[in-house]
Amino acid sequence: MVDITHKDHTLRTALAQAIVEVTSQDTIAAIEEDSVPKGNVFAMSKAAGLLGVKKTPDLLPDCHPLPIEYTDVQYEIDGLQIKILITVKTIYKTGVEVEAMHGASVVALNMYDMLKPLDKGVEIKNIKLLKKTGGKSDYAAKL
Repeated sequence: MVDITHKDHTLRTALAQAIVEVTSQDTIAAIEEDSVPKGNVFAMSKAAGLLGVKKTPDLLPDCHPLPIEYTDVQYEIDGLQIKILITVKTIYKTGVEVEAMHGASVVALNMYDMLKPLDKGVEIKNIKLLKKTGGKSDYAAKL
C-alpha cells in the first residue's frame, strides 16, 4: 500500500459511470413498471452499489480503507441503455475514484443478475471515471 501518512485530509469526490444495455424495449418496460420477478431493479441495484463502494478495500488489496461520507446512485434510460452514475465523497488523505468505479460495477452486475431471466443479451459497458476532485490534481473526462 502507498504511504499516505504525510497527506492532509481534503475533500475528495469522484463521479463514475457504467452502462447496462438490454436487447428489448420489453426489458426497459419491465424495469419502469417494476415488474421484474427479482424485484425493483433500481432500488436493489442502488443498495448493492452502496455496499460495493463500502467494501472496495475488502476486495482490492491496495485500496486504503477510508470513511465514505456520501454516495449517490442515479440512473438515466436512453433507448435500450441504462446509464448508471455514481458519486462518492469523503474528506480524507486519498481519493475515492476506485470506490466510485467499483460501486458502478456492482450496480451494473446486480442489474445484470436481476435482468438475466428476462433478457439473455444484457451487456455491461463503459465502466469509467468521469470526474474527480481533490488531491494533487482534478480530472474530468472528455464527454
